[in-house]
Amino acid sequence: MKLGDWELQLVTDGLFGLDGGAMFGVVPKPLWEKKSPADGRNRIRMAMNCWLLRGQGQTILIETGAGDKWDEKHADIYNLAKEPEHRLVRHLAEQDAKPEEISMVINTHLHFDHCGWNTRRKGDRAVPTFPKARYVVQRGELEHARRPNERDRASYLPDNFAPIEQAGQWQTVEGDTQLLPGLELVVVPGHTRDMQCVKISGGGQTAILLADLVPTRAHLPYPWIMGYDLYPMTTLENKKQWLPRLAREGWLCLFGHDPDVPAAYLRERDGKFEAEPVAID
Repeated sequence: MKLGDWELQLVTDGLFGLDGGAMFGVVPKPLWEKKSPADGRNRIRMAMNCWLLRGQGQTILIETGAGDKWDEKHADIYNLAKEPEHRLVRHLAEQDAKPEEISMVINTHLHFDHCGWNTRRKGDRAVPTFPKARYVVQRGELEHARRPNERDRASYLPDNFAPIEQAGQWQTVEGDTQLLPGLELVVVPGHTRDMQCVKISGGGQTAILLADLVPTRAHLPYPWIMGYDLYPMTTLENKKQWLPRLAREGWLCLFGHDPDVPAAYLRERDGKFEAEPVAID
C-alpha cells in the first residue's frame, strides 16, 4: 500500500481472545454476538494487527502485538495462538525487516496486546527486540504504566516496557506530535488518558491507525464502547468527533484488532457508519 513516499504493509502477531462482554461494554450480548461470535468461554476472536512503514530512510513498526513471553496459564486465558507462523518477528522477516533494521517503534499505548514484542526473552530476563530503534509513546502513558491502578494493572506488564527504559531507548512525546513529514501522532483519550493514534499522509491520501478508539469495525456505532475504557464518555466524544471526519474526508481507517478487515474506508448512511473493506496484499 503506497501513500506518497510511504510504503505501508500489514504484519500481525496473530489472533487472541478477550471476553466479549468486556469488549462491548453495555451492549447486550444478543446484539454484539451477531457481529462477533463468542466461544464457549465467552471470548471473541481478535487480531493483533501491526503495521510496517517504510519511507524517508526509516523502517518503522507501529504496534508490536502480545509477544511470546507467556506462561501456559495466561496463554490459555487469552487464547493466544502458539504456532510460529502467527508471530510478529516471523512476519517481519517475510518482509525482509530484521529486528536490527527497525529504526522506530510506535506504541499507541502500553497494554500488553500492543507492546508485547517491544521485548523478547533472553535467558531469565527481557531485552529490547529492536536494539537500534527508538520506541515512541506518550509520556503520560509511560508514567501510568509504571504505576497502574487496580482497575487496569493486569493490562500493563513491566517486562514489556521497563527493559526499554533501562536501555535508554524510549522517546516520549507530549500531545500531538509530528515525528516526520507525513507521520503524526494524535492523542485520542478515552481507552486510556494518553492513547495516541497514528496518522500517515502522502500522495494526497491519509491513513489513520485508530488503536482502541475503534478496535474493530463492530465498534463503529457510537455507544459500542469497550468496558476496558477508563474514560468511556471521552471515548464517546472522540468517536463523535472523528468518525464523521474520517468518512467525510475519505481517510483510510486501520483497525488494530479486526481479524477479517484490517483496513477500510468509512461510509456514513443515515447517521450510521459502515466499513468498506480495502484489500491488503
